[in-house]
Amino acid sequence: MAHSPDKRSIWSWAFYDWANSAFAMVVITGFFPLVFKQHWAQELPATESTYYLGLTNSVASLIVALLSPLLGAIADQLGKRKGLLMVAACLGIVASSALYGVTQGQWQLAALAYLIAIIGFSGGNLFYDSLLCVVAPKQQVDRISALGFGLGYLGGGLLFAANVWIVLHPTDFGFATSIDAMLCAFVLTAVWWLLFSIPLILFVKEPDGSGKNASEGIRDAGRQLLTTIKQIPKLPHTFMFLLGYWLYIDGVDTIVRMATDYGLAIGLEFSDLISALLVTQFIGFPAAIVFGRIGERIGAKQGILIAIGIYILVTIYSYWMHEAWQFYLLAGVIGLVQGGVQALSRSLYTRLIPANQTAEFFGFYNMVGKFAAVIGPLLVGWTALVTGDHRVAILSVLVLFIAGALLLVRVNVTEGTRQAGLVEPRY
Repeated sequence: MAHSPDKRSIWSWAFYDWANSAFAMVVITGFFPLVFKQHWAQELPATESTYYLGLTNSVASLIVALLSPLLGAIADQLGKRKGLLMVAACLGIVASSALYGVTQGQWQLAALAYLIAIIGFSGGNLFYDSLLCVVAPKQQVDRISALGFGLGYLGGGLLFAANVWIVLHPTDFGFATSIDAMLCAFVLTAVWWLLFSIPLILFVKEPDGSGKNASEGIRDAGRQLLTTIKQIPKLPHTFMFLLGYWLYIDGVDTIVRMATDYGLAIGLEFSDLISALLVTQFIGFPAAIVFGRIGERIGAKQGILIAIGIYILVTIYSYWMHEAWQFYLLAGVIGLVQGGVQALSRSLYTRLIPANQTAEFFGFYNMVGKFAAVIGPLLVGWTALVTGDHRVAILSVLVLFIAGALLLVRVNVTEGTRQAGLVEPRY
């Protein structure tokens, strides 16, 4: 499937990360929680709005997790990755734009549009990731994957920075309030997403599929998924890693999705919250590269445990947070480890899977990753609703980090590598 380098195809593929990362930064992490709490759900008690925000994130993640393995296998069988990507992307783009028209108090409609947008965004990423093997020669997969990763951080950060400036000075740009500016940001994000998706549509070519029809593709995809599920328990260290990864990466994603809501709930100004998010965004990319080198020196497992330990300390410290500078500090610390924990998790997983079944096993890995942010946001929202205390609610995320770390500690990488059938460790 891989072929000689085509720079136009490679850059066109990578710029889709530039395109859709703007949605992750501007909508998911940045403005939607703010507008939801201060505009659409303004009449609800703060704990209830937190609960419904967490519930929406969890339901969206659950839907994507359940659908992604089957959709991915169908795309492989039919050779329709790019077409399905654009269907998913258009779903997200339209839903993101629709948020502009949701009026004050219509929090149910806002939550529905947001849920649909996340499904489109996450579904698009599934097909986008699968196109990497199409555009990248085998010997350049790591470098080209990193190119997309870097462009995503940069593109999402730049659009978010521009929108932050507009939101902080709304009257200079013709908006009556900051809320109006944030509503417009949803439309700008959709336009950005669509515009920078065009190169992928035009210049990324994928090989033809197997010639199977849709029903055959669905049937074979189901069989493939069942085969992989049956095999994973026979590799206990791989299975243990996947369970641990599911928990701690759920904690990571929960922090990303609920941090802004938490900051608002404890009385911080939204201008400080969105500015702090920029700190995380621009620190994240170089920090991920540094963490990769840390993993090379001391091992990926140890590097992940360090990152989880930092997340645990950040979560505990956030309980006592009162000042904006503390939120900036925590944003910077999270930026140091957020990309690193994701990168090292992927590299550690490569040591624990059979060399001749990497595509199947990474399909399952992606499914587990999609299940992340199902438990966490719901846990935070439910705890806030029951206790009436957002500070206690944020501490509930500790359960995910601690449980994930305890499972990861039990993973014997050397033994897992042997069980996966490799003659010697790759690293």
